Order: sequence, then C-alpha cells, then structure tokens
Amino acid sequence: MSGENFVDYVKICCRSGRGGPGSAHFMRNRMTAKGGPDGGDGGRGGHVIVRGNKQHWTLLHLKYARHVIAGHGDTGRGQHKHGADGADVYIDVPLGTVVKDAETEKVLMEILDEGQEVILTKGGKGGRGNDHFKSSVRQSPTYAQPGEAGLEEWKILELKLLADVGLVGFPNAGKSTLLSVVSAAKPEIANYPFTTLKPNLGMVAYREDRSFVMADIPGIIEGAAEGKGLGLRFLRHIERNPVLLFIVPADSNDIAKEYQTLLAELEKYNPDLLKKNRMLAISKCDMLDDELKEAIHSEIREFSPLFFSSVAQMGLVELKDALWKSMDEATVW
Repeated sequence: MSGENFVDYVKICCRSGRGGPGSAHFMRNRMTAKGGPDGGDGGRGGHVIVRGNKQHWTLLHLKYARHVIAGHGDTGRGQHKHGADGADVYIDVPLGTVVKDAETEKVLMEILDEGQEVILTKGGKGGRGNDHFKSSVRQSPTYAQPGEAGLEEWKILELKLLADVGLVGFPNAGKSTLLSVVSAAKPEIANYPFTTLKPNLGMVAYREDRSFVMADIPGIIEGAAEGKGLGLRFLRHIERNPVLLFIVPADSNDIAKEYQTLLAELEKYNPDLLKKNRMLAISKCDMLDDELKEAIHSEIREFSPLFFSSVAQMGLVELKDALWKSMDEATVW
C-alpha cells in the first residue's frame, strides 16, 4: 500500500438518529366505539457504533466519508405497537484505534479487539405513547411524547499500530533494511533521509513456526517531540509496542550520544515509553572488523549492544533471539 493510502488520523461528524414520537391513539373497532388510549411508543434513534475489524490497518476508508448518519426511529402506532428502531451505523476501524472528543481531545475509548463494539453517539429515545399517561383522573390523554433529538458530535480517530517490536532510530539508521530482510515487508529503501514516510509492519518468522510483528516508523531527529521532522506525527505508533529496538549505525560519530538523544526525544513525547523493554542494536556491522567491534562494545558496554548487518545477514538470528526473550519479559501494554 502506498504512502498516500496510509491514513492514521481522521476527524468525523457522527449524527445519531432522532427517536420516533409516541402515538396518541385510542382503541376503535366495531365492538368498541370509544376505547381507552392504546398508543405505542416510538422507536429509538439509530446509534453510531465503532467496531474493531482486523481486516483494516488504516483509516483510509473514512478519509472521504466524514459524515456518518444513523437512521431515525419510527412513530408508535395504535394497539400498543412500538415504532421500529432507527438503523444503527457501524464504523469499522483497525485494531489499535483511539477515539477522542474533537473539542476537548479527551480519550473516549480504545478499540483493541476484533469485533469489539462501542456506541460512539447514542440515538435519541423514542417518545412514549398516550397509554403511559392515563390515570384515574385523566382516562383519555390525548398527549404522547415526541422523540428525543439525535446528537451531532465531532470525533477524532487516531490509529496506533499494534506490534510486538517498534524500531526507533535516526533517518538512514537501517531500520527499513532490517524489516525488509527479516520479514516480507517491502518498505522503500534509499540512501537519503526520510525515505520512510509512513509506518510499515512486517511479520517476522521465528523458531518452531513462531512469529512476531515488527513496526518501522519514520526516522526521529533531535527536536522531534517539538514537531521537527516527521517523528512527532508517528511517535504514537510505538506507544503500544512492548519492546523498543533502538538502532544506531556503526558509522555514527557518537553511538552513545545518538542513543541518549533518541531516549530524550521519547521521554519528551511520553515519559511512559521509557518504562518499556528496550534494546540497542548496532547496524551495518559488516563495516567493522573484530577490533573495531570490541572498541565500540567497550565504549558503550553499559547499554549491552547487539551487532548485526542486514545486508551481510550477520547477527540476525541472535537479534531475533534477544527480541523474543525481551517480549517474553515485557509488560503487556
């Protein structure tokens, strides 16, 4: 799917249906000329319901359908017959979608499970028929309630990708190359900054037919938490990854400083991200001989780095083993 088709943020108008009015009917038949009230209730207005659907992985289908309108309830009828409820409208969203109020940006719900359904905008209640209003002093009420009006509310839908491992690094660190080698994903790869303009997901095969999902987001630069580069827009996609893999290339001028800068940007964006299991891996290690590897390892020993090369297929098995172990130990978010 092209970058233009990856949509992870939409603002939609949800309009629920109004309730149907109750009936002010009186029993009339050939045996009863002046019977009592028998008006039925009106049907409720249709709800706007958000539903998890694992067949979707983007909000593209909502980009050009930003007004969602549910059906109105029908009028009640005589003989205590209730009006039909208005038709509900379902909004199918990818798993990992967060729904916010457009005015306050308060999080209202999160859709994490297949088939999960939550009412986003409630339909109006149907009005009660005149049968509800009879009493000993008013035996023939001519009044029936009108139905409640529906609601019109603006909501924000934000997608946060669900993956087991999130790749974090500066542009051109080798994240996309790693994803392309260990999975069937085909991200764009080139030797210039911000080749990755959208998140990419890949299913990584592991031992004994096991697998896990890896997410690659556009590279972070210093100041991303303040809106520089592309990082701020996509940082939310690693909020649900239980393991973060920081990738720094072997040809970096200062590996430790680059790693600390990445940590600082994540902390500015959301301090809770530093509570996740994280690992540091040095990419492009085919550029290094054993002496240089040992020198780098001694310099950043406190971070327990792993070395790998996607192009030369070096250290990938050890990297996947370490990731799997970290996932087993990770706290579920």
